[in-house]
Amino acid sequence: MHTQRGITITGFLVFAIIFIAGLLLAFKIGPAYMEYYTIQKTLRTLAAEPSMKTATRGEFNSAWNARAGVDNIKAIGYDDVQIDKDGSGIVLSADYTVRVPLFGNLSALMEFKPRSDK
Repeated sequence: MHTQRGITITGFLVFAIIFIAGLLLAFKIGPAYMEYYTIQKTLRTLAAEPSMKTATRGEFNSAWNARAGVDNIKAIGYDDVQIDKDGSGIVLSADYTVRVPLFGNLSALMEFKPRSDK
């Protein structure tokens, strides 16, 4: 007597639906996380520049605009970035939210708090 092994068509369809739903969710919210990591990298880079330690707000705004344009940062602007003195350096931070429509009237709301010292 031989027993059959393998997956049934029903099991395969359930697995496929769950897998595809996970992929679609990742494709929807993935860009928001990619932009968060880009913003955090930009904040770290700007905070590490020696010229930023003594820069005025206008000079910081110009530097932010130059980097944000190259990195295609659209979620925040230079006026959303807070500048705090920390000893001899600076700490740059921002708080922002991103709402991503998933389907129908269901959306994902993500809150981000990038900092240059993390």
